Amino acid sequence: MEHAEHAASAPRAEEAVQHPLGIYFKIWGLLFVLSLFSYLVDFFHVQGYLRWFLILLFMILKAGLIVAVFMHMVWERLALVYFILMPPLLLMVLVAIGALEADYTFFTRAIYFLKELVQHAPSPHGG
Repeated sequence: MEHAEHAASAPRAEEAVQHPLGIYFKIWGLLFVLSLFSYLVDFFHVQGYLRWFLILLFMILKAGLIVAVFMHMVWERLALVYFILMPPLLLMVLVAIGALEADYTFFTRAIYFLKELVQHAPSPHGG
């Protein structure tokens, strides 16, 4: 009898957990604020690397909030979070390494070709 009472009071795995609606409204408002900041970057004509840093920062923050709250990652097991988040993070690291390698190759070639150009350039004194 004791076992039947315990089984009836324990939540079943199929039951959906209902989170308070307030958290969704707060995140929704925060997404609007982050979008406003993103638009203000263009409004104030921020240029250069600061512009791209801010745009990417707000984009990543918004994507992270959407994944964390609206896709319920905050409430998932850590193994599942790693399974979802680690592949894109690893891909970003590999792309960054590739970009650094491409820059190195580009600048190495530029230096080589500039040396060749300087060696074979005619002398300004006509000699």
